[in-house]
Amino acid sequence: MDLFAGCGGFGLGLEQAGFTPIFVNELNDDARGTYIANRKDRHEHFARGLDESKWLNEFSSSDARKMVSKKGYLDGLQKLFKSEFEISHGEIDLIVGGPPCQGFSGIGHRRSYAVEKKILPSNHLYKDMAKIIGHLRPRAFVFENVRGLLTGRWTEEGNTGEIWKDVKNAFAGIGEYTLAAELVYAKNYGVAQNRPRVILVGVRHDVIGKAATTKAEAEHIDGTGISSGFLPKGAPGKAPNIVDVLGDLVDPDYKNGGSTTEYPSKAACETQRWFRTSADGSRLAGKGSPVTEHDYSKHHPDVIKKFKAMIRGGDFEATKKFAQRVLPTEWGPTGPSITATSLPDDYVHFEQPRTLTVREWARLQGFPDWYEFKGKRTTGGLRRAGNPLEGIHFRELPKYTQIGNAVPVPMAKAIGEHLASLLRKGRK
Repeated sequence: MDLFAGCGGFGLGLEQAGFTPIFVNELNDDARGTYIANRKDRHEHFARGLDESKWLNEFSSSDARKMVSKKGYLDGLQKLFKSEFEISHGEIDLIVGGPPCQGFSGIGHRRSYAVEKKILPSNHLYKDMAKIIGHLRPRAFVFENVRGLLTGRWTEEGNTGEIWKDVKNAFAGIGEYTLAAELVYAKNYGVAQNRPRVILVGVRHDVIGKAATTKAEAEHIDGTGISSGFLPKGAPGKAPNIVDVLGDLVDPDYKNGGSTTEYPSKAACETQRWFRTSADGSRLAGKGSPVTEHDYSKHHPDVIKKFKAMIRGGDFEATKKFAQRVLPTEWGPTGPSITATSLPDDYVHFEQPRTLTVREWARLQGFPDWYEFKGKRTTGGLRRAGNPLEGIHFRELPKYTQIGNAVPVPMAKAIGEHLASLLRKGRK
């Protein structure tokens, strides 16, 4: 089960690791539409009875809170799993979820409004995830979130780390699960980003053969994810460079504000061949084959002039954009130093005076080129930020934001492969 699934980065990585998604929960229609659109042809249950205008489906939900508050919903869901997949209570292998993280993010100064974290409804959705896990009793679960969660405070006068403590207590309170947690970095799992993420793993005590973690013990699980064997160590230094990730998409004839609809060159390395392989693995897109989502933003001439100066490394008028910089073609000794967020203009292309296209942004997160995205290309202002001070919590999720919010696919695959191995051992 994929809770707070967004556009499906975590889910896709788990599928690549051998898992089959049976249910998706995501509040935003466009993000949920992206998730289902990329699975309905591969998993028949996602296509059944599908209303593509609203993405309605019995194997999906838009609201985690209604899942736990609506009487009989989770019991009905378990009956559905039994009838459709012959999965009895307690036999779901894995539930994963990354509740919305805007309230915990370390880039809070980029938000339009600052409010106490305690009053943001989305900051309490981890409790709903814990309730769903407690009711369905999967063999394992994974909670994922941003690094800022580790030091977050509910109020300005609160204690550093109090939110993370409450999160750990909520999952330890389920009972019968052994917990471990780790701050991991995407660069150690074959991703062209640094991207730190907090991962909390719970494995049912009868599966792992270890005592369940109590609330008192949950205080001390930080840094135990890898050492306890619940998470893979990764392979530092294996992240591809930017040229390997994006080089074959460089169109020498691109137009400012235009689009490239065909691959301008053939794949030049294994990384590019992977991105260009079809979903079923049978075809490799060659030069001249169709490519989607490769549309360019239309920049003002002065912006283009500045971008050219940035690429050359010369002087230019300082930008007001947060941390806007040119993508490096080579990593330093510690590996990737970038993190793709919801803002596509954080980075300038390494060779051309422009920001990145949706397809390039998706590659930074490890999405293959066959993956399609629903909704607007981009948006801004209240539509993206909302206004919590006035009770406006709805946020649009355009394509760039969907991608920026996702769990990198290769990291999700590595976690999935590791957990699959643990669960297989637990069946013996």
